[in-house]
Amino acid sequence: MSLRYFNVAGAVGRHGERHEPEPHLLPLALAAALGRGPELRLNGDDYPTRDGTCVGDFIHVADVADAHLAALAGAVPGTHRIYNLGNGRGFTVLEVLEAVARVTGRRVPFRREERRQGDPATLVACAERILAELGWKPGRPTLEEMIEDARAFHAGRY
Repeated sequence: MSLRYFNVAGAVGRHGERHEPEPHLLPLALAAALGRGPELRLNGDDYPTRDGTCVGDFIHVADVADAHLAALAGAVPGTHRIYNLGNGRGFTVLEVLEAVARVTGRRVPFRREERRQGDPATLVACAERILAELGWKPGRPTLEEMIEDARAFHAGRY
């Protein structure tokens, strides 16, 4: 089995993401909102999307783990299946920042910058195949769930 996913977010208890340097939008937005990091750089606001910022599909890390278990249970020797994991709908960068503000009660400070070369306007997974064949679907699809779990992890509340 091959599972494809992008923008994994959230945390499960004391297990979460921590990178040096941190490249991912949600942890960077949380750090900026909570005063633990610099203002966020918003790379491009002129894309052909609902608010001009890039659209990405986010998936909770616990849902990724559940999908791996479903894939193992559904594996058939001698066959290779490829599944996309995602919510099937994307969130713009500005929607992510608004969700972080709702969860934390603090605005995410950001500055607008030029587009990064190669960033697609929209990148959203189609997870219909894994739902149809293995019965998997995300159990924690909201940004707020992902953000709250990541916030709890970074605050040491687990």
